[in-house]
This record gives sequence, structure tokens and C-alpha cells, in this order.
Amino acid sequence: MGRVAIPYGVKGWMKIQTFTEAADTLADYAQWYVKRGNDWQLYTVANAKLHTNSLVAELTGVSDRDQALALKGCDIAVQADSLPAPADGEYYWSDLIGLAVVNARGDAFGVVEKILEAGGHDVLVVKGGREHLIPFVGHIVQKVDLPAKTITVDWELDY
Repeated sequence: MGRVAIPYGVKGWMKIQTFTEAADTLADYAQWYVKRGNDWQLYTVANAKLHTNSLVAELTGVSDRDQALALKGCDIAVQADSLPAPADGEYYWSDLIGLAVVNARGDAFGVVEKILEAGGHDVLVVKGGREHLIPFVGHIVQKVDLPAKTITVDWELDY
């Protein structure tokens, strides 16, 4: 849901780069998982607030600038079952990662490796025989089938 950007001040606060629609959504959660290397560590959020359109946060146990700097670039997640259900036709990015992408003829593109926020719309980064960048917009994405783990697109292999 976000990433630690940089330390904020000298008392362990951090500026957070959020991947949510509203910058302060992550502040609604009392606990965050922070990924250091390959390990996720659970932190309690002592304080989180908007400051000039950016989220700044203080985590319990992170009490100085050096400790905050050690978390720079670390991903932030929350417990999946604490998230609200997405609206009809909306998806959490984490639900799309790993889905197979095919077109209506059944041509396989590969699987969604990641999603890029590209201003006007999100873009699926699909890895298979080669990398495909496919806009995640209604006229191109025809169907997302989470149970079948597939996304059907109106796209061609040679695009």
C-alpha cells in the first residue's frame, strides 16, 4: 500500500509514498507490515497524518532519524482481511499480480508482474515470451476473472 520514502525530522518520523487513491488511507490502519529484505516486520503506528499533501508517520520502536533512514525504500502493507471489499469492477493491485493475461482468441501474453501508475490510467506489466505493457482501461480489459486467475484483453501479441 506504500513505501517509506525518506526520514521526516529527527525523531523517527518518516514521509510515506502511498499507493492508495487518497494519500491518508494508510493512516486508517493501526498496524503496518514493513518489508526489510525478504522479511516482513509488524509495526504499530504511533502517529500518522497528512502534511502538505504527503503522509508522514511515526512507528513504535522507530525513535530517531537513523532508524527511520534504515527503513527508506521498504514496502508497507496491511493485513489483507482488514481491507474493505473493492467496488464492483475495481480491484486491488495485489489481486491482479500473477494473473495470466490472454486475448479473446486465447493467445497467451504471460502473467502480470506489476502494475504501473501512469497518470491517466494504470498499466499492466505482463511478462511472458517478452514484456507487454497493456493499459488497464475498460475498452482494453474485457474481463478480470479472479477465481480463474485470468485477465482477458482486447490486445494483440505484436503490440
